[in-house]
Amino acid sequence: MRQYTAILIIPTGIGAAIGGYAGDALPVAKAASQVCDRLITHPNVLNGASLYWNLPNTFYVEGYGLDKFAAGWWGLRPVHQNRIGLLLDQGIEPELRLRHLQAADAARATLGLSMTDYVITDAPLNVELRQSASGISWGTIGNPDSLLRAAEVLIKKAGAQAIAVVARFPDTLDEQADQNYRQGKGVDPIAGAEAVISHLIVRTFQVPCAHSPAFLPSPVDSNLSPRSAAEELGYTFLPCVLVGLSRAPQFITGRSYELSEFGDIWANQVDAAIVPATACGNSALLSLSQNRRCQIITVEENHTQVDVRPQPLGIKSIQVKTYLEAVGVLAALKAGINPSVLSPNISPLQSLINS
Repeated sequence: MRQYTAILIIPTGIGAAIGGYAGDALPVAKAASQVCDRLITHPNVLNGASLYWNLPNTFYVEGYGLDKFAAGWWGLRPVHQNRIGLLLDQGIEPELRLRHLQAADAARATLGLSMTDYVITDAPLNVELRQSASGISWGTIGNPDSLLRAAEVLIKKAGAQAIAVVARFPDTLDEQADQNYRQGKGVDPIAGAEAVISHLIVRTFQVPCAHSPAFLPSPVDSNLSPRSAAEELGYTFLPCVLVGLSRAPQFITGRSYELSEFGDIWANQVDAAIVPATACGNSALLSLSQNRRCQIITVEENHTQVDVRPQPLGIKSIQVKTYLEAVGVLAALKAGINPSVLSPNISPLQSLINS
């Protein structure tokens, strides 16, 4: 029987009520993965700092790669294990760098992950954070060429099949924005800049990549939200990134269907996509909405700082209130049941042609 494949999308840096914090969408992914054969999602959903969960049927795909996949330009090739190259920003202080190296060694020793030797960039990356008037976070890299040179060394000289980046982020965040985030009611102030870093490497080298920011530990906060608490567990957010990258699918580029192997995944195999109801303008969903086989499911409860709904874009969707309801819709669709008949009110069939 053909495998039922779903995509879970929660765009980063837009203040999603669920998925806008430290791994708080992971329970959604865990539930969805139980009712479909294959779940494709991205680091924003699965990353939880030192916390992670093994979901064998779930594919960890960086956002730029997910866009290319959804458009049909790239395919996904499942792997048993990737050799991960660790890329460290020269701007990280020696003690903080050591903390991250120890986290990587711990992942090797306790989880059996495969890693190459690490590379330090030849110049500080100089990450700067920005936030738009609407509250969406983004950022810039002062030395993107240094980032790419380091990644190239890991890929060409060390044989890395995936890249984990640790960049030094400013400790002086906007105080109010940071406080709002830690209390579970604001936009992640660093998410947009993280996406810039991983997008640049994936676009250039077509290999899996994810990012972990380096900060000095924050002061203890007695009002910390449980949704943000995963980031308070230590000096590094690296463990979840290494776990995700260890089995991230490799990219097949060039729309080479004829070169596909058994188990490769292409966009025309996607049966459903789940997305916040107000975040339907992202590239991946716009592409998937053109796929007649893919059923779009929009979740109203997961409000965001943007307001791009499916109707003005001409996207037909099954509209649900919660992710719990969305998981139920997935289960019905996989079972070949029209979700609308799971209701006491079923409209009778109507004639297409008036007699």
